[in-house]
Amino acid sequence: PRLLSQFFFADERVTRVVAEINGLDAELDPQQYLVLLNQLHLSQAHLLAVLERIMEECIPTQRHSRDYLVKFPEELLVDNLGNHMLFAAECLLAGTFLEMDESDGAQLRPRARNLLCSLELVRTVLREQSLSQPNSYPERVRAVLIQFDRIFAEFELSYVSSLVAVKSPDEIYRQQEIIVLFCETVERALHLGYLTQEMIDGYEPLLMFTIPRLAIISGLLIYPEGPLSLERSPEEMSRVFSPFYNLLKKIRDLLRVLSAEELCLLERSLCTAE
Repeated sequence: PRLLSQFFFADERVTRVVAEINGLDAELDPQQYLVLLNQLHLSQAHLLAVLERIMEECIPTQRHSRDYLVKFPEELLVDNLGNHMLFAAECLLAGTFLEMDESDGAQLRPRARNLLCSLELVRTVLREQSLSQPNSYPERVRAVLIQFDRIFAEFELSYVSSLVAVKSPDEIYRQQEIIVLFCETVERALHLGYLTQEMIDGYEPLLMFTIPRLAIISGLLIYPEGPLSLERSPEEMSRVFSPFYNLLKKIRDLLRVLSAEELCLLERSLCTAE
């Protein structure tokens, strides 16, 4: 059950697979090479998972901030992102630039080298600690973990930023505005009887269409200074809505000529139409 003992055996598995890969001629046995490469990725992922638990136990209040993750596209936020970063660092150090300009890759190579060197130091220190005092984390262990955590975070942010357009603070704020708009739309729809709490609690599939439709009306008429404000230019709106700027203006103009009764009838119809 001791994390340092788990780390020792996880580290042994990585070392063993690396030794097998180094002793294999990939050109003579490409299939076995691919098998070992997959084993390496799995064993490295397990090693990083144990290391993450060790850091949470050893330096929980000294972890480097991961607030930057909110800037990443949602499709990148996967459980094994750390293992992808480690693989990317190894490729960069070997001179392989995955989906990246050579100039960007050259700039990232020093960070990749620092990350792999820091990981190697962590592995050495934790192996020694697991064999001597597996129940404690002396200051030297804490120091190398803090350093590795910082270097890993800095590489992760730099690498992802070089591949994709990370969200700006303005875009993050606009997304938060949309979340608020949807929450206020649901609250208003419940108050007016368009929706019921049972529909929400039961994850009624129709809500996937109903709530966005009602949110457009709310954003254009009820909360005109919110994320659907047409007083802004398209460039100032969230990328969710900016492509439909002209269409939204037409919808707003049509909504403005409706009476209160007609608007209520429209909203009720949007809650039932598919």
